[in-house]
Amino acid sequence: MKFFVLKILMLFDFFHKRKILRALKNLLKKNDNIIFDVGGHHGESIFFFNTNFNTSKIYTFEPIEDNFLKLKNKTKNIQEKVIYFNFALGNKKEKKAIKKMIETSSSTLNEINEKSKYFKKKKFFLGLSKKDKMYIEKNVFIEKGIDIIKKFKIDKVDLLKIDTEGYELNVIRGFEKSIDKVDSVIFEHHYDTMIKKTYTYSDINKYLINSGFQLKYKFKMPFRRTFEYIYSK
Repeated sequence: MKFFVLKILMLFDFFHKRKILRALKNLLKKNDNIIFDVGGHHGESIFFFNTNFNTSKIYTFEPIEDNFLKLKNKTKNIQEKVIYFNFALGNKKEKKAIKKMIETSSSTLNEINEKSKYFKKKKFFLGLSKKDKMYIEKNVFIEKGIDIIKKFKIDKVDLLKIDTEGYELNVIRGFEKSIDKVDSVIFEHHYDTMIKKTYTYSDINKYLINSGFQLKYKFKMPFRRTFEYIYSK
């Protein structure tokens, strides 16, 4: 039953990604796009961008060591296009504990509500018992986007992609005044209560609007209380 449900999810996710692709093709029309991939995981976004768009550089950020090593290994054939960073982005430089989930794409710097329905549902589909631990904690380093922009003397970021499981606004704020160099932003926002966030979607929307962006696209992710938003100038 769980296998069947996962296959259905994969099918719907395929069609969801096609919608995202069509939307981004309306925005990324250059021959030398520069992309910030915040939450690189195992390189899924790198392959997506490299396959579908003309990219000159992809700056990818993945704080969890074994995820980072897998990302580097899987993208070694296109490493000339990729700048790798083994740390997270946020709104201040610090060392912080990350919850490394068994399903590592859900790892988060935020606190977890283990009493939430979504947390219990995730444990069920991962085949875990009530006593099994869903995550372990690891210390990771966090830097600010503005410092990367300055260090590498980047004039323009065509797309800032953020997939950080409840840390998106922190990432955006860390760009400070250099957010002016970003043309478009794509991020997920979760409306379930598993991840304890210190902000709402309205806070992100207000910050981006005040920074000169407009909401261009909004897509609901299949079978989840999660939306993907694309803002652009």
